[in-house]
Formats: sequence, structure tokens, C-alpha cells
Amino acid sequence: MSQTDTGRRRDPDRRSRILDAAAELTARRGFHSVGMAEIGAQAGIVGSGIYRHFDSKIAVLVAVLDQGMDRLADRAAAIVSTAADDRSALSALVRDHIQVAITERHMLAIYHREVHNLPEDDRRRLRRRQRHYLEDWVHVLAPLRRDLSDPELRVAVHAAIGAIQSTLFFSSGLPDDRLAALLDAMAHQCLGVEPLDEPQ
Repeated sequence: MSQTDTGRRRDPDRRSRILDAAAELTARRGFHSVGMAEIGAQAGIVGSGIYRHFDSKIAVLVAVLDQGMDRLADRAAAIVSTAADDRSALSALVRDHIQVAITERHMLAIYHREVHNLPEDDRRRLRRRQRHYLEDWVHVLAPLRRDLSDPELRVAVHAAIGAIQSTLFFSSGLPDDRLAALLDAMAHQCLGVEPLDEPQ
């Protein structure tokens, strides 16, 4: 076994630490204000060690956003495929997005602030994945709101997600459980569907 292999086995979480550090710093200060050395220091490694995993700082940003989109898309697919009915699926989608907005707010904030810094191909790919994620919401809302046209369904979904993400760019000062309950009520109001009493 080579020394390089041994080093990698000793630190299997290095890539995740780099992405976590990059997300936190970029959300706080902006992509252009953060250097690779700072990301490395935050992750507990030398800045040059990042290049073992990523070719450039922009590659780190792409990986951060891909990781976040994977999280949203994978959970949405699981919810839609396993929920007992459309109302259960919709409430679960709402509550999952709220959880991300509260516990992984760096990722969502970076997407909103920094997606324009991505190479065009990556930006288009992530926008396409975002549209597919929104389609999961529209798909389960449509049978519950047959009074709405397709454009109106999409407006309602965007409004609900916007209500949830209103908490990204300021500190509400609310405890997480109170904030989650408030966002849950707001999002369901935007969708025009009564929330379930208990998360499904």
C-alpha cells in the first residue's frame, strides 16, 4: 500500500469537510471573497490539499451545489414514491424543504447568491435539476387543487418554496421548532392545502 493510499484511508471524510467549509465560508462572505487557503484552514488541511479532490475553486462551488441538489432531489423522489397519498406527499415535501432551509441553509443561500458564477453548462444543468424538483411538487399538488390551471399550480409551488426560503438571508431569532411550524403554515397557505397534523 502506498503512502498516498494510507493517507487517504486515514482521512476518508476530507472531501466532505472541504465542501462543508466552502459552504459555510461562501454563504457568509461570498464566493469571490473566499480563498482556497481559507477553505483548507476551515477544513483542517492545507489549502493545497484541496487540489487532491478538486481542480479549482469553481469546482468546489459546483460540488457544493451538486451535493445540495442531490439531497433535495433524492429525498423528493423517495417521498413521492412512498407516500400514502398526494396530501401526505405534499406535506412531506414541504417539511423536508423546511428541514433543509433550517439545517442546511448555507447550501440554499449559496445557490441563490452564487449560481451565476458557475460555468454555463453547470448552471444549465443545475437549473434543469431544480425544475425537475419543482415538478415533483406540481405533480402532487395538481390532484389536490383541480381548480388551478397548470401555470397557477406553478405559481403556488414557487410561492410556497419562496415562503420557506424567506428565512435564508436573515436570522429570525426563533427556536427551530417554532420557525419550522411557522414556515409549514405559510407554505401550506400558499399551496391552498391544509397541512397534516403530523409529518408523514
